[in-house]
Amino acid sequence: MDCSVSNTLPKPKTISVNGAVIAREVIAREVQNHPAEKPILAWQAAARALVVRELLLQESKRLGIEAEPLRDPEGRSETPEEAAMRTLIEREVVTPEPDEAACLRFYEQNRARFRSGDLYEAAHILIAAARSDTAARATARATADTILSAVRADPALFAEFARSHSDCKTSAENGGHLGQLTRGQTVAEFETALARMRPGEFAIAETRYGFHVVRLDQHAPGQMLPFELARDRIADYLTTSVQHLALAQYVSVLAGRAEITGITLAASASPLVQ
Repeated sequence: MDCSVSNTLPKPKTISVNGAVIAREVIAREVQNHPAEKPILAWQAAARALVVRELLLQESKRLGIEAEPLRDPEGRSETPEEAAMRTLIEREVVTPEPDEAACLRFYEQNRARFRSGDLYEAAHILIAAARSDTAARATARATADTILSAVRADPALFAEFARSHSDCKTSAENGGHLGQLTRGQTVAEFETALARMRPGEFAIAETRYGFHVVRLDQHAPGQMLPFELARDRIADYLTTSVQHLALAQYVSVLAGRAEITGITLAASASPLVQ
């Protein structure tokens, strides 16, 4: 007897909204739209989404809302229920458009979002050594120091040392050249070393992999995207954020007036079934 899923789903419990029962088989079908780390969390998210859907459908019926289903460019059509929920939200959940001042304020408070990352062009020679091997680490550092002194005295030797000594086989074949690098492409320790260097300099970067003799060839600082070019993107983001908040508040009001059994409707529940 296979008991592998005996505790993955909640025990049978009737879930209803103002007496309208949401069947377990309906929830089971909805689960696929709510991926989660554990099956029970996906089940609960699906159940909450269906509860919200039922709240919106019941409210649209109470208000006598009828709507013509829309079609998307691919020819797919809304169901009558989806059309009714959309119309209900458009009618009842009204949100203001962000003005110039709001957009500018968001831009000033989140400038890092609108700055491109620094761009580096660099080469390295890796002398590998595990952090846990103290002796190997010391030997690797000594080798890196020797190579650093040699390439500082004669930069033309760098490619030769990369091919003969580097444990990074991919870059070694190209004279140690790493190409253009942006934030996140290398480990943090290596990024920190690059940020401290000037083009044409050589240095040693210690990372979890060992010791890198680094040559920085070029550095292009990141640039700020002008507000004029960012404004439309900011406006779209603020509009979406306000809409989500307003919709969540509206659903909360509906839930407060309804009798919901079998599950607690969390504030983060998805307002619409995907």
